[in-house]
Amino acid sequence: MTRIDTCFAALKERGQKAFVAYMMASDPDFDTSLEIMRGLPGAGVDIIELGMPFTDPMADGPTIQLAGQRALEAGGSITRTLEMVRAFRKEDATTPIVLMGYYNPIYAREGSVTRFLTEAVEAGVDGLIVVDLPPEEDDELCIPAQKAGINFIRLATPTTDDRRLPAVLNNTSGFVYYVSVTGITGAAAANADDVAPEVARIRASAHLPVVVGFGISTPEAARDVAAVADGCVVGSAIVKKIGEGRPVPEILDFVASLAQGAHS
Repeated sequence: MTRIDTCFAALKERGQKAFVAYMMASDPDFDTSLEIMRGLPGAGVDIIELGMPFTDPMADGPTIQLAGQRALEAGGSITRTLEMVRAFRKEDATTPIVLMGYYNPIYAREGSVTRFLTEAVEAGVDGLIVVDLPPEEDDELCIPAQKAGINFIRLATPTTDDRRLPAVLNNTSGFVYYVSVTGITGAAAANADDVAPEVARIRASAHLPVVVGFGISTPEAARDVAAVADGCVVGSAIVKKIGEGRPVPEILDFVASLAQGAHS
């Protein structure tokens, strides 16, 4: 049982859905980012999705792209992201942490996958979402991550048909991340009526929790989407507040309102 498995089991026992909050590591700087991260569990966040800044993202809209640029300008990197996880773990040993990003920085790292996974486990990382590694490349990172005890979380989308779905679900663990809209983050609003049958289709094959992300920006949307899934993810709406330079307590109050929506 990983922290992610334990988290979903506890939520199920309480009759609640999961609320996952995304933020970019080192945005707008390391110390502020760490302060926000440390405040997320108290705001009701069940799982933290921590972005690894990268120069060339392919799934992220303008809001998260700008966050990545701010993080890189502040010295953000895989090394600093893992430092943030280690610092967080000094105070919180239970909240699951999922790193989200792209394969290039991992591949380019000295020692490549072996070094990255060793450091990730040591830091306290629980899961990985690497959006540009398809199932055909599982030997690159997915299978080594699973052997190291880290969940590898795959994305399913509205265009993932029944022929493709088994390949997407193969070797996936922790949960399945369903992308509710076609396109990039922050580009459109999720519709719970459209999401519900897709979640049911994935659940029938996956036997894993299905968490829905992209296009969720209000407590009401979090409530509606979580009602038809096992949880929801909010990213761009939170990152936008950070980018606007809002005070940390204000950001955490906003996160708490989203969490309350999902949990209701």
